[in-house]
Amino acid sequence: MKKIIVPLTLLMSASAMTTAQNPFFDDFKGVHETAPFSAIDNSHWMPAIDRGIELAQQEVNAITMQRSVPDFDNTIVALERVGKDLNRVLNVFFPLLSANADDEMMTLSMEASRKLSEYSTNLILNEALWNRVKYVYEHKDLYDLTPEQQTLLQNTYDSFALSGAALEGEDRETFKKLSAELSELTTRFGQNVQKELPSYEVWLTADDLSGLPQSSVGAAAEAAAAKGREGEYLFTLDQPVYMAFMKYSDRGDLRERMYKLYTGRNTKGEYDNTEVLRRIAELRMQMGKLLGAKNYASHSLRRTMAQTPEGVYGLLDRLRDAYKPALKKEMDELTAYASALEGHAVEIKPWDYSYYSNKLRAEKYAFDEEALRPYFELNNVIDGVFGLATKLYGLKFVQNDSIEVYHPDVKAFDVTDANGKFVGVIYTDFFPRASKRPGAWMTGFRDQCVTEDGVNERPQVSIVMNFTKPTGDTPSLLTPYEVETFLHEFGHALHGLLTDVNYASLSGTSVYRDFVELPSQFNENYLTEREFLDGFARHYQTGAPIPQELVDGLVASAQFGAAYACMRQLMFGYLDMAWHTIDAPVADVADFERKATEQVQIFAPVEGSLTSPQFSHIFAGGYAAGYYSYKWAEVLDADAFSMFKQNGIFDKATADSFRTNILMKGGTENPAELYRRFRGQEPGIEALLERDGIKPQIAHPEQR
Repeated sequence: MKKIIVPLTLLMSASAMTTAQNPFFDDFKGVHETAPFSAIDNSHWMPAIDRGIELAQQEVNAITMQRSVPDFDNTIVALERVGKDLNRVLNVFFPLLSANADDEMMTLSMEASRKLSEYSTNLILNEALWNRVKYVYEHKDLYDLTPEQQTLLQNTYDSFALSGAALEGEDRETFKKLSAELSELTTRFGQNVQKELPSYEVWLTADDLSGLPQSSVGAAAEAAAAKGREGEYLFTLDQPVYMAFMKYSDRGDLRERMYKLYTGRNTKGEYDNTEVLRRIAELRMQMGKLLGAKNYASHSLRRTMAQTPEGVYGLLDRLRDAYKPALKKEMDELTAYASALEGHAVEIKPWDYSYYSNKLRAEKYAFDEEALRPYFELNNVIDGVFGLATKLYGLKFVQNDSIEVYHPDVKAFDVTDANGKFVGVIYTDFFPRASKRPGAWMTGFRDQCVTEDGVNERPQVSIVMNFTKPTGDTPSLLTPYEVETFLHEFGHALHGLLTDVNYASLSGTSVYRDFVELPSQFNENYLTEREFLDGFARHYQTGAPIPQELVDGLVASAQFGAAYACMRQLMFGYLDMAWHTIDAPVADVADFERKATEQVQIFAPVEGSLTSPQFSHIFAGGYAAGYYSYKWAEVLDADAFSMFKQNGIFDKATADSFRTNILMKGGTENPAELYRRFRGQEPGIEALLERDGIKPQIAHPEQR
């Protein structure tokens, strides 16, 4: 996801570089003030960041040196406006760092991280600024504030109070050092993951391809040919390549090889992350304790819906208890099926699960994901996913070739509402490349806000994925999972596009971490709705609509493996919480991970295979002590969609309520209140259990 609003320290003057030399030294002149990507090179980044920090420091000094009594406007709003020039640079730098970076840019990011860490730490520890913020907060009853203004004041106060502003003397200096080191290590962790992944190459011959679909074989042949090795087949660990191989390859030995390569990444050699993550966890532990919390999670969760580690574990444990009996039933059935298929007793290994479960799913439901690919041609899917927003919210998307993009694969679209009013810009970036990190995400090049002059600055968002690439005469044909991923990230994009607030720090996805996945996961529900699929799912060659039997198979199989999928997510959640509730440094990463996840482990641990060294969400992203939020939001999204199912999946009144109370509000109010306003009641886990076909074994109270 995103969010780069970093309002500090005087570093160096960049005034020697002229506007003509650095595109960040002047307003962007492109369509809708979009970024001039072709004019930016790596030499521009650090001077622009340095200049942004210098200007931000001047703005902070103007706040602290004024003689006026602190009030909401001259302190809180003024601080909200600090760093506009810096944020304009960072809102281009960080999205490109993930989506289109070279080695030089990655090296620069280490320097940038150090400076930005010092900047933000100095801001938080600016005693004069903190005293003004505290004064306004303690006298808030004197001001007639709107709910949004109240939230901005509370967030501003919390950002200082929960980040060490009240620390004094030696503790302040210790906090600064810990923050600087943590910033550097989280950057290094992410870069190690990004750099190691493209280094893996598995070369196979025609004799090794049994079971693989033509889409995988064709892509592997093209990859090999591109390296001058005609007649061979190159498989990488890019997500679509790896997932297809594990699902379809008849060769258990090769599946095992791929699995161990994939899960053994960043555990040794140049890009080893084991020591990096141990130190990250230790630094966070120390910072949490320094700030008066029992551990990092206790500190981090104060501004979430869950509020405490106990709140998180309460949800994880409830779901574990509800899904565990169903998991045993699923695995017993799968083991019996695999044994009958092979003619001898089979013990399902982690590299076998996708293979056998795919075959069992196809047999039970006459359903094969590969049979669906021809109906999910990427351009048609784009029309369908964008069309969902048209049906629900009246939005229209028109490709605008006048908007400059940062890579030939990227496209830009103007977004307008039902009245033709400009809503924002969305960039789409779908295919893997060496300069892009794995996975899928939404980010933004500009956040929506109302400027000091009263102009409603509309957002510029981006959705980035790693889908199956076109090969030869065959276009990009997606799996249902990839369509679901598209729907997910597009939900985040809608949250960013439709927001209509005053302050950038409260716009779009700037909400509680365990609320941010609601709009994205809500969108996923449409994948199994015939009424939605009929709008775009047509055979890319014949134009025939998707057959009813394939839709029936997709719908019927949606619950297949639900317990396995849930338990896998719970494993990530328990592992995350374990790392962030430590009270002493961890000695052995493998042993720690095994103990942290043993209550939800599906398979016996495999030596050399670890999750933590590649767990970018928590060690390089914004989900430290927050991975549980995917399941938390899943409870919300199932509950929310049950209202659409009741009223009609495209019901205008329900969609208007979701847009008005959820998507437009950003982080301007407590999300629990926003959800109650939309739903009319508290959420519970019942809708999720029903959607997954799970019958709870015990009585479960409401989630909250």
